[in-house]
Amino acid sequence: MAGGLNFRRGDGRSILLVSRPMDTRSPETPPPPAAVTPMMAQYIEIKAANPDCLLFYRMGDFYEMFFEDAEVASGALGITLTKRGKHAGDDIPMCGVPVHAADQYLQKLIALGYRVAVCEQTEDPAEARKRGGKSVVRRDVVRLVTPGTITEDTLLAPGRNNYLAAVSRQRGAGADGGDGFGLAWIDISTGEFRVAASDAGRFAADLARVAPSEVLVAEPVFADPELNAFWRGLPMAVTPLSPAFFDGATAESRLTGYFAVRTLDGFGAFSRAELSAAAAALAYVEKTQIGERPPLMPPAAEATDGVMLIDAATRANLELTATLSGDRRGSLLAAIDRTATGAGARLLAQRLAGPATDAGEIAGRLDAVAWMLADTGLRHAIREDLAAAPDIARALSRVTLGRGGPRDLAAIRDGLEAATRIAGRIGSGDHPPVIATAAGVLATAPQGLGEALAKALADDLPHLRRDGGFVRDGHHDGLDEARKLRDESRRVIAGLQADYAAETDIRALKIKHNNVLGYFVEVNAAHGERLMKPPLNARFIHRQTMANAVRFTTTALADLEAKIAGAGERALAIELAVFDELAAAVEQATATLRAIADALAILDVAAASAVLAEAEDYCRPVVEESLAFSIAGGRHPVVEQALRHESQSFVANDCALGPEETGDAGHIWLVTGPNMAGKSTFLRQNALIAIMAQIGCYVPARAARIGIVDRLFSRVGAADDLARGRSTFMVEMVETAAILNQAGPRSLVILDEIGRGTATFDGLSIAWAAIEHLHEVNRSRALFATHYHELTALSERLARLRNVTVRVKEWQGDVIFLHEIAAGAADRSYGIQVAKLAGLPASVVERARAVLAQLEETDRKSPVNTLIDDLPLFSAARIAGPAEAVADPVVAMLETIRPDDLSPREALEALYRLKAALREKRGD
Repeated sequence: MAGGLNFRRGDGRSILLVSRPMDTRSPETPPPPAAVTPMMAQYIEIKAANPDCLLFYRMGDFYEMFFEDAEVASGALGITLTKRGKHAGDDIPMCGVPVHAADQYLQKLIALGYRVAVCEQTEDPAEARKRGGKSVVRRDVVRLVTPGTITEDTLLAPGRNNYLAAVSRQRGAGADGGDGFGLAWIDISTGEFRVAASDAGRFAADLARVAPSEVLVAEPVFADPELNAFWRGLPMAVTPLSPAFFDGATAESRLTGYFAVRTLDGFGAFSRAELSAAAAALAYVEKTQIGERPPLMPPAAEATDGVMLIDAATRANLELTATLSGDRRGSLLAAIDRTATGAGARLLAQRLAGPATDAGEIAGRLDAVAWMLADTGLRHAIREDLAAAPDIARALSRVTLGRGGPRDLAAIRDGLEAATRIAGRIGSGDHPPVIATAAGVLATAPQGLGEALAKALADDLPHLRRDGGFVRDGHHDGLDEARKLRDESRRVIAGLQADYAAETDIRALKIKHNNVLGYFVEVNAAHGERLMKPPLNARFIHRQTMANAVRFTTTALADLEAKIAGAGERALAIELAVFDELAAAVEQATATLRAIADALAILDVAAASAVLAEAEDYCRPVVEESLAFSIAGGRHPVVEQALRHESQSFVANDCALGPEETGDAGHIWLVTGPNMAGKSTFLRQNALIAIMAQIGCYVPARAARIGIVDRLFSRVGAADDLARGRSTFMVEMVETAAILNQAGPRSLVILDEIGRGTATFDGLSIAWAAIEHLHEVNRSRALFATHYHELTALSERLARLRNVTVRVKEWQGDVIFLHEIAAGAADRSYGIQVAKLAGLPASVVERARAVLAQLEETDRKSPVNTLIDDLPLFSAARIAGPAEAVADPVVAMLETIRPDDLSPREALEALYRLKAALREKRGD
């Protein structure tokens, strides 16, 4: 199977095999027998060279698919499956898609995990006819389209990078002596190329941060029993490759050859695993682009300790870029994205994926936001200019790959004009370094290139260069002459049609054109019979009979066609030559254009963050090299915006986890309170505030002081993983284990309801032990929400553990959620009240109340009270369990009344309820 690609796609629960190794091909594409048509023989030959792809075979205005490809594509795309001739005695299945609409079909196939080989005509049909009447136009695959190598605007999300990642493993190269990994990722649509070293402990988190569309891995690594389940569980395409792609011995020479340098020393120092991954990614790009070389930046080594480490589970739990259902709406990214350009949106998403851990870098970003906030008028003008700047990076990539069109050249033209305007608006002066650097880059915009593009390109541009009409009138004398002849000839065609209609007395007579017949006269079938009889048949020469129409030509029409074709071909040839000249000029300015695109993105993110801060009343956080964590009046950025749409306000809360009192480690807040009170929201909002601060964004709070968080861990919510045979509780324990094994003093940990997925005493014991471990071993800043009220007793023995609760208020048997965090502990969970709010039948609610009363009456003391005396660490501690259960319902009701909280009316109503309970007790 050497050289073959076995392409697989994972969806997080299962793996979809979308191709087969070359040595196990289906017998449906055998070598062509002697009787096969030349065209089908060509198709089979090209398909045999690309067995792992669906073959888009160009025939005129359609991409056709045959045999098994047709059956697969028709089902995947929902298009009609037909047949064309016979092969080996059987009908040949066939389906096709129009060339002009191919992108939308490609998008569907790529989203489903398929690879597509695009096969185009590589010679003019006229040349093929010179070889004989049965000669087939030469065709060949011009590119392979895979999830990680697409460049078309219609297939790409403007605000999201489309990364192709390669993973290389090196035995014994990890920091702890385990496996080391090299990770390389490329976005050929923008030219980004980065590499990083990783190890077994953080590799999964690093890959989740990059979030590639396609991952390349050597076949032995993919098949490794220790890693196979991991690859199969990834929510992106995974492509196993021959180990030759990852050959470390030739990796450096492949990289130096691609970038035309003698050594990689100028790019940085790379490990063997990093070089192997980078070389594999490059080789795959060259393979899929059929030798074309995208304008990639040299590989940049990225220090993994320069970004906050966030594992895949935490990213999902916090809904950073997508909700748990996969929607962007409702995510943190959607709530804070105010960018005006696709490049700015991508940069914001990159920062959100990997928040910085360098306080100086973060301060520089915040300075840029503050500068944008200070001058509303200038910020508004800059954002208007940014909105007029198309995506330079992606347009540049398509142009240099030979896939660009007139609109891509126009995008570069407009981007240069916007860059020049913004540089002029910012000017020189005492600006923050980020702003000054970006403005300096924009000032280098090549004026000559912008002027050349502006003079050459027309105002109304076609999508494809082969359509012509994109060069401005007056730009090229020869082009103007050819166009004049072509357009005049077309007016002659219209006159000739009128003459023929009058001569034959057929008003529906039309002169039409297609690529096969050229110009022809078309009438309906009834009139066709008359044109084929004397005397009209002497003038009208029969060409083709259709189901509802008959086509003819004339000597005059054929002569005129030759003149028109010649003029049109000359005009198009001149336009294509102009395009090539402009594309060459653009390619020469690649480095400058890419730097300008990056500068525009940086300014866009700074301006967008200022807009967000002003609109949402966010504050500038203080981010420092310490263990501080103090949030005053913190809010959840997503929930707050959602509540505003419902005309509700968000209740802000403080959070203090820093080591001010203890000096050497952060606090753990144990959060109790009923369901629906807002515990999970409180946990999440503090994690999100830390992330927002470290991406250089203002935060939803009155004030915030945050010591750098190097790793963020979250265990929130409940979900199973049936594909891996994991129950909800097993998933919970796996995620908790990852936290307890990896968190450190600079980490921020949020844990919600640990142990709730199993028996009560088992769960309580696990939660108890987890808190001890966090406090004594991890020493992390942490928020721990629980319904196990027995855990609150740990605050008496754990110096950095604080009890806080979400305040509620009871009113006439119902519970009112105040959403306020206060010191103390909840004395009950109010589960029955919440169940009532959820709409449980009244009979069920009342029965639950009765059962709860019986349980309380029989003694709800936890066996922990007995066990705690046997634990050395807590030998002097006893858990303050609930008060002794009281059988008397009147006494039980009295226990729930807080006189200081009652208004006069509430006190009177409580007295009536007590009298009613007393009568019920007596039976009267």
